[in-house]
Amino acid sequence: MNEDCIFCKIVKGEIPSTKVYEDERVIAFNDINPIAPIHILVIPKTHIDNYMELDDTDLIIHVNKIIKKIAIEKGLNKNGFRVLTNIGEDGGQAVKHLHYHILGGTKLPTR
Repeated sequence: MNEDCIFCKIVKGEIPSTKVYEDERVIAFNDINPIAPIHILVIPKTHIDNYMELDDTDLIIHVNKIIKKIAIEKGLNKNGFRVLTNIGEDGGQAVKHLHYHILGGTKLPTR
C-alpha cells in the first residue's frame, strides 16, 4: 500500500466509495466524476503504479474476468462499452494506482 494514494485509502476503507464489486484481489466502484452514465473503476488492492508495472499474469486474468462480470451485470454487453487504462502523465493518468475504467450506458464518442 502507498499511504499517499487515494485508491489505497479506498481499499483500506479510509475514503468512502460506492462499491460495485469486491474480492480479495480487486475492488470496483463508481467513479466520482463520471464521463458516461456508467463509469466504474476496477483497481487491484495491491498498489501498482500503472499498467507498465503490471507483471502478475494471474491478476491480469482476474481483472479481465471481473470487468466482464460487471459488464454483464450492468447490461453493457448488449450494446457495447469501453474499457481503458491511462498510463503516465502524458497518457492522462490522474491517480498513480493502476485502474481500469468501464464506460458505457450511452453511445460513446470515437474520439
